[in-house]
Amino acid sequence: MDSNDKPVAVVTGGGGGIGAACCRALAAEGFRVGIHYRSSETEARRLLEEIGEGFLLQGNLADIDDVENMVRTLKTVAGNVDVLVNNAGFSVDRDMLSMKVDEFDLQRTVTRGTWYLTKRVLRLFMLRRGTGRIINISSVTGHTGNSGQVPYTMEKAALDAFTKSLTKELRGREILVNSVAPGFIDTAMTRELPREVREAILSTVPLERMGTPDEVADVVAFLARRGTYITGTVIHVNGGLYGG
Repeated sequence: MDSNDKPVAVVTGGGGGIGAACCRALAAEGFRVGIHYRSSETEARRLLEEIGEGFLLQGNLADIDDVENMVRTLKTVAGNVDVLVNNAGFSVDRDMLSMKVDEFDLQRTVTRGTWYLTKRVLRLFMLRRGTGRIINISSVTGHTGNSGQVPYTMEKAALDAFTKSLTKELRGREILVNSVAPGFIDTAMTRELPREVREAILSTVPLERMGTPDEVADVVAFLARRGTYITGTVIHVNGGLYGG
């Protein structure tokens, strides 16, 4: 198949961790993958070389002008978007009483950017064809809460609410919207946790181990290619940590 004939999937925050695993899984499913990154250009370029066919998208989701530039690139380079994986995110870790307003606002701008990018992709690509898949990577912490991460957990809970509300707005169209909510996953971020914290979290996981980015990506790939009667749903990938 010529690369221009392949369906296109875009993964925000695709340079590493869960995002990179999603890029690999989607490429294996036959997608031409757009790897979005904000600052991890070296990792994104290395990943593009690994998966072969695809393209890079640079931009800060917190900056609406950057998002518009990303959309222009998509129109020029891709021509269409069949699947959008909203994976980009970060955590401002600070307890509620010591957190500053500008720190809270920094977290909030990512949610705004995700909303705006999805809006533009819907309008320019998916609604015109009447089909598409939107997959939001949220988190178990959006359901359980987590000390020291109030804005982050709010953002992740908002993504799941976004999934459910957008599903209703797209009623009657073959545009499926779902969330994938990872639990305790082995990534660079979780590896930085103190040993005692990691062990305390693992003690609450029935499978008694961390998940892998690939295990999350497998679910994303299923929703992107199959799962034709699944929409408005939050799928938990957490080893039994939380049942939903």
